[in-house]
Amino acid sequence: MPYAVQSHTLIVVRLFFSFPHGIMNSIPFKKSILESWYPIMAFDAQTLLQEAKALQEELVSIRRDIHAHPELGSHEVRTTEVIRSYLESLGIEIRPCLETGVFGILYGGQPGKTIGLRADIDALPIQEATGLEFASQNDGVMHACGHDLHATALMGAAKILAAHRNELHGNVKFFFQPDEEGSGGAERMVKAGCLQNPKVDAVFGGHSSTGQLAGQYGLKYGKTYAASNPFVIRVHGQGCHGAYPANGIDSIAVACQIVSALQMLVSRRISATDSAVVTVGSFHAGTAGNIIAGEAELKGIIRTLGPQMREKMCRLVKETAEGVASALGASAEVEIRTSYPGVVNEDAFTAFVHRVMISLVGEQGVTLKATPNMGTEDFGYFMDGIPGCYCAFGFGDGGKECRFPAHGPYFRANEDGLAYAAALHAAVAMQYLNENI
Repeated sequence: MPYAVQSHTLIVVRLFFSFPHGIMNSIPFKKSILESWYPIMAFDAQTLLQEAKALQEELVSIRRDIHAHPELGSHEVRTTEVIRSYLESLGIEIRPCLETGVFGILYGGQPGKTIGLRADIDALPIQEATGLEFASQNDGVMHACGHDLHATALMGAAKILAAHRNELHGNVKFFFQPDEEGSGGAERMVKAGCLQNPKVDAVFGGHSSTGQLAGQYGLKYGKTYAASNPFVIRVHGQGCHGAYPANGIDSIAVACQIVSALQMLVSRRISATDSAVVTVGSFHAGTAGNIIAGEAELKGIIRTLGPQMREKMCRLVKETAEGVASALGASAEVEIRTSYPGVVNEDAFTAFVHRVMISLVGEQGVTLKATPNMGTEDFGYFMDGIPGCYCAFGFGDGGKECRFPAHGPYFRANEDGLAYAAALHAAVAMQYLNENI
């Protein structure tokens, strides 16, 4: 056995096939999978965790530097250089990919499979109001979604794995992805070939969660994040004098009825056991208070779970907008764009990640989530035809200082979670490669 050391916790793996429909989605079944796996090799996950904890001071310093210098999607120039320089200092090969972001590869000492590890690196257009000593130095830009945490944790994992490169049976690709919050840097990285040469056999990533204590992990089997479809609805009426509304078609009144009708779709047109969200977040019309507006524009987003629900909701939004407008004498031009594909964790690989989590923090430190997140995440592009898992890293402190929501100006995170996130990345990669599942 090429990689075996004295173990605190035994990791186990078993490949499985062809289970009856529906069984795969039950949490009791997940537990039975874990309990029935047979041991392949001993693995000292606690040693990796201690190595990660030894890096804590360095990780905090890196995170605070990135946090103080946030950059918006596709403009992460400084962040890219910080990450690139760090990986190069570890002897990790840097390959060209996009204008920003970093694609690195670590070759193991022995041949084997290839696993991809991903972290997003972009910030948000928010004015930080935390008052932290390392608060954003860039006006109107803030790391309010934890991407500074994600990047730092993966940098820590890279350092741990580089120190163990001779023990690795295969390769690790590092995807420091730009523009997750914008137009989707994941899709562009994939199109640029980051999953090829050598081909990636599995991919892993995660998101910070201040709702979970630092030192804990969260995991969801199957459907994990929603797919998204942004839309624009342009209502065409007939402008006229405000004193004589009957001479025109009021596009504002029509658009208001469309908004109300769209809110009925989820409550009355889909099953209560299915999940979908239709949001209208922008409404623009009119030029003066005494003029009936002839044009109105609505912007929003559809969030769904599964391809069939996605197709259905896109069709219903279009039919509803056009139908309401027509009934009121106007017309509606509906543009629906295909965006993030959603994240569906592959059961076998997710069960493997689950076991690695337990080896690091015990069963009590892992929360199995029963319901998916209706937010969106472009990690799904990396999982097209590749087994993958996207999890949650705990960065909470029990609601003391880290009680403010992400995407807000007061967002804070418990930096004690950095070592645990770094350790999980490293443990998943090392275990996957050396068990060759």
